[in-house]
Amino acid sequence: MKQPGFFDVEERLARLRGLGDQLEAFSRTVDFEVFRPDLEKALAYSDGSKGGRPPFDPVLMFKILVIQTLNNLSDERTEYLINDRLSFMRFLGLGLSDRVPDAKTVWLFRERLAQAGAIERLFDRFDATLRTAGYLPMSGQILDATLVAAPKQRNTNAEKADLRAGRIPEDWQDKPAKLSHKDRHARWTLKFTKAKRQDDGTIPATDLAIPFFGYKSHVSIDRKFRFIRKWKTTDAAASDGARLREGLLDKTNTASSVWADTAYRSKANEDFMDKQGFVSKVHRKKPHLKPMPRHIQKSNAGKSVVRSRVEHVFADQKSQMGLFVRTVGITRATMRIGLANIVYNMRRFLFLERLNASA
Repeated sequence: MKQPGFFDVEERLARLRGLGDQLEAFSRTVDFEVFRPDLEKALAYSDGSKGGRPPFDPVLMFKILVIQTLNNLSDERTEYLINDRLSFMRFLGLGLSDRVPDAKTVWLFRERLAQAGAIERLFDRFDATLRTAGYLPMSGQILDATLVAAPKQRNTNAEKADLRAGRIPEDWQDKPAKLSHKDRHARWTLKFTKAKRQDDGTIPATDLAIPFFGYKSHVSIDRKFRFIRKWKTTDAAASDGARLREGLLDKTNTASSVWADTAYRSKANEDFMDKQGFVSKVHRKKPHLKPMPRHIQKSNAGKSVVRSRVEHVFADQKSQMGLFVRTVGITRATMRIGLANIVYNMRRFLFLERLNASA
């Protein structure tokens, strides 16, 4: 066996660079120091005058959350892979002899940020970085929502009724351990999907309705660069259309057009957009018990060409990041989805910067 040399680690890292280490590209392109002021404000660590082991650097810990989100890792798996992978260590600025945060430390860091509601400020901080780099919201915006699965809850009908009414079931109140493992904010809904072609070649007239439990991620992206500019997390049963009037529209976009599917078509939304100076490009619904007029069908088809771009955002988050809510409660779900939105914007930023460099 070959005797290990002094420069073996450097040679291996150089080889990883040549093979296209995504994390190294993150380090080169994203200035993670811009997050430090918001992280320090949210964490509010003591000055160390009372002693004790000093906390890990907040930027390093935030970069660990980025690694987790990129690779859909649990806290335990994250701890193991940081110790195991040279690319992770290089991204975090750790050497082989440096102390690595354990799974509990990662959990506590994320929990502290979640309870402080810091994820919105961190998202806005990176959005400001995008704008400074020249990626202003342009050419209008596209709205949509996607369901994000969470671990299913086994509750009785009475317990479900209490949860829908905003009450804690009586049997849970004197069982804090059970209560801490029960998600009182996630909801069941029906997910409709196109019916598959049968063996005889026919397609059923009705779509399939599949029960789904979890949360819903609502986003607004700009049409020009396809960055997420506004977002919101709700339970899975929440209406898509009502979110349009709850801060999901970006008033800083240089164009006023708004694209969305028929779930966002309502008189309340149309009046709201008109008063706010937006131009509705929302799909029109099929008249009840009547065929779709030809001109509306043609108009919707043209709008779909633009609106479909938002689907790539959700496809990236679910296929590349494995977006899934492992935690309990909407506060933590918001943290999880917010991190996925930040990381998506980072990956999109890398792609556009690489595209501009090669042009």
